[in-house]
Amino acid sequence: MDILAQILVPFLHIKLLALVAAGTFAGIYIGAIPGLSVTMAVSILISFTFSWDVLPALSLMIGIYMGGVYGGSRTAILLNIPGAPSAIATAMDGFPMAKRGEAGEAIGITTVMSFFGGLVGILVLAMAAPSVSAFAIKFQPRDYMLLAVLGILLVGSLSGDSLIKGIFAGAMGLMIGSVGLDPLTMAQRFTFGAPVLMGGISFIAVMIGMFGVSEALMQLHSVNTPAVRQVIKRIVPSFGTIRKYLPLSLQSSAIGVIIGALPGTGGDIAALMAYDHAKRITKNPEVPFGEGAKEGLVAPETANNAAVGGAFIPMMTLGIPGDSVTAIMIGALFIHGLNPGPLLMVQQPDMFWFIVGALILANFFMLIFGLTGIKIFVKIVEMPRTVLIPLILLLSIVGAYAVNNSLTDVYWMLGFGVLGYFMRLYGYSLGPVILGVILSRLLDDNWRRAIISDQESLPLLFKGILTSPLSLVLFASVVLIFISKTPLWTWMKRSLRPTAQN
Repeated sequence: MDILAQILVPFLHIKLLALVAAGTFAGIYIGAIPGLSVTMAVSILISFTFSWDVLPALSLMIGIYMGGVYGGSRTAILLNIPGAPSAIATAMDGFPMAKRGEAGEAIGITTVMSFFGGLVGILVLAMAAPSVSAFAIKFQPRDYMLLAVLGILLVGSLSGDSLIKGIFAGAMGLMIGSVGLDPLTMAQRFTFGAPVLMGGISFIAVMIGMFGVSEALMQLHSVNTPAVRQVIKRIVPSFGTIRKYLPLSLQSSAIGVIIGALPGTGGDIAALMAYDHAKRITKNPEVPFGEGAKEGLVAPETANNAAVGGAFIPMMTLGIPGDSVTAIMIGALFIHGLNPGPLLMVQQPDMFWFIVGALILANFFMLIFGLTGIKIFVKIVEMPRTVLIPLILLLSIVGAYAVNNSLTDVYWMLGFGVLGYFMRLYGYSLGPVILGVILSRLLDDNWRRAIISDQESLPLLFKGILTSPLSLVLFASVVLIFISKTPLWTWMKRSLRPTAQN
């Protein structure tokens, strides 16, 4: 009963309930604006909530976090501009649905599935936090390196019709992510002696340019074409639809929780991995992936919201942040005299259960706010292109500038927008570029750490992979997925098919 009482604290106190609601509402719209990240919003809040009590401060931060992770899907679906990195996969099928006049249905599916994924993540946090943390802490640098390689193999799922073009785009993303100073030796990489490149290229500027500006330029080809009228028949998915996608959402939630619980990963990688998983297990989708498949909405949106609960697991049980937002929350807890980790779980379990309760409440508010105002939002897609194109460019410029308050990021954004336009014109998918940028740092850092921990010896590194059960499973997964993408595997499946029929 004591646990239930602590979980219900944010539900029963009007001030805390209002703060969670306000935070979730603000988070949805902050997350929907490209460049205004949840991490930025929560970090700014610390200075405002410094003099507050810890419970109101956490209530507001948790609301913004939960709402912000979901909010990125709005602009991804309506304008093909992911409001957050975790919504990149959502845009691949959400925007084609909007172009078919199904924006309302797409937003309804993402909202309900985001709620479901968030609920699963919170349930795992409440029921199995110590067990999941014990598993996550076993990951060595070589395991993170293998996880990054596993992520890079997703390029086949994001590359459209041509795997070769997808590999080229992914390699380009890895190169863009490597620009700047080497994190270990501080040597310059791809800077060509230019000081402006030493700090690297903002990932957000690349993402907004590739998706936002390129979309505005593509819209110029049909500037006089009438906008597609959106048919808003049913926003909330039917019970039959939810039941149909329940197995996929459960599997995607598991991916989200596990990836979210790994320090330094996050919802963006979880969403992309879940999207790839959906493509692999969905045999006959009603609509092909990349052209408006509902499975392409269910998997990433369930996974990135499940990753929220996953990110709190190492934070609460070990004092290790699961992502950048929980890192800031650890700082907020320190400011208020609390020390997250094993001792907090033992000495102040009420704080743990309060956070669980606030997450549940924020998840319900996300569902309520996410399903309201949709008819107004979809009017954006119905705007004349002469209005829509300047709006997309304005959002892109504001989003790129807001990251570091730097005009340099705006220039990068515009440059990558033009590059993205020509890539789309010649049949190159933009998803692998962004994937490469996301994974470049994870791969680079953990490759170095793995080599250093194994005394700078490749034989010792491979010995460690082969002798560690976890590393061996990841390595086997990498090999199997790599083989499955080769022409030999396709030929073998075709040759075995007639035999199976006989």
